[in-house]
Amino acid sequence: MKRVIKGVHIVPMGFANAFLIEGDDGLTLIDAGYPNKEAAVFGAIRDLGRSPDQLKHLIFTHCHPDHIGSAAAILRGTAARTYMHPLDIPIAESGGPFRPMTPAPGVLGRVLCNLFFHPDKRLGPVAIDQPLTPGETLPVAGGFEVIHVPGHCAGQVALLWRPGRMLFAADVCTNVMGLGDPVGFENLEQGRVSQRTLASLSFDAAGFGHGKPIARDASTRFRNKYGQNPEHVHQQRSAA
Repeated sequence: MKRVIKGVHIVPMGFANAFLIEGDDGLTLIDAGYPNKEAAVFGAIRDLGRSPDQLKHLIFTHCHPDHIGSAAAILRGTAARTYMHPLDIPIAESGGPFRPMTPAPGVLGRVLCNLFFHPDKRLGPVAIDQPLTPGETLPVAGGFEVIHVPGHCAGQVALLWRPGRMLFAADVCTNVMGLGDPVGFENLEQGRVSQRTLASLSFDAAGFGHGKPIARDASTRFRNKYGQNPEHVHQQRSAA
């Protein structure tokens, strides 16, 4: 476990990240990684000098197996309240199968999507206590603004944590070798819109489902990467 900013710790969950947040109302976990990684979460909680019963909230950015895989095991060891966008709740509560994705553009996208994403995979079902409403500020850990960002996954949300001005970008993009696409998209056009949506926001730090977090000047990097309409850029280049 490593601190990103004050009150936020990244928990590696097997090629995916979860984030543990300290708040006045207890601990909050964003996402639950791949299956059989629950020990990483319980270890992170102990490293903070806390106990599992102090994990009060488990917020899912979306329903893919690398984000809910250890959720059932974590919930067996805690009494955390669970949250997810309504479009993804039926999949989480049935444990799959999952909606198919098209690989991200490029050879690497095809390889990684086929390697890491299997829509027929089944997981232990996860009961969701509360649906997330886009535009709401969830009154957890000082306040999370819920931003619906479909494309990679229809029910995907990003979360803007107001106390620390930190964006949890889910799989709208990755930060593996700089900002880049996720392994695949359910809808590429929606995914591009969601990338531009995050580029329009103001935040200092950012965390990702995959790749290293950014501790400062994160929104500047998002604007530099996604702030302009790609079609507009293409037209400018063509005109030149």
